[in-house]
Amino acid sequence: MNLGQAKFETEMRVRPDDIDMNQHVHASRYYDYLLAARYDQMARCYQMSLEEFFELGFAWFTRVSHMDFKRPLKMGEDFIVRTWVEEILKTSVRVSFEIVKRKNRKLACAGYCEFTLVSLKTGRAEVIPDSIRDKYSV
Repeated sequence: MNLGQAKFETEMRVRPDDIDMNQHVHASRYYDYLLAARYDQMARCYQMSLEEFFELGFAWFTRVSHMDFKRPLKMGEDFIVRTWVEEILKTSVRVSFEIVKRKNRKLACAGYCEFTLVSLKTGRAEVIPDSIRDKYSV
């Protein structure tokens, strides 16, 4: 199922502990930003929080992560994490994202992740129920 119509945004700011020895955000922090934005957007924009997945006995496992770094973020800089569900497959979703500098709207990083729905009991992939598919098909 191809989607990608609804794009959601979360604003954030670079913190001192995000900075590496080169005086810009360490590459690993971009993944943290993406996950924090998804956590916010799951509850606020899709009306189904991560905690609700846990209550249903599910979690999301990162199967693929791809990031294309364009320009560095620096300490104190405000930025926007924009995400959208690009595709929903049988057991996984592909979430695309952009991280843009708030001041000039220039792209700092873009990419996608594929998350697989797993059972908390077994740790194995689960078919995404229609009720979840419907909530995330916006």
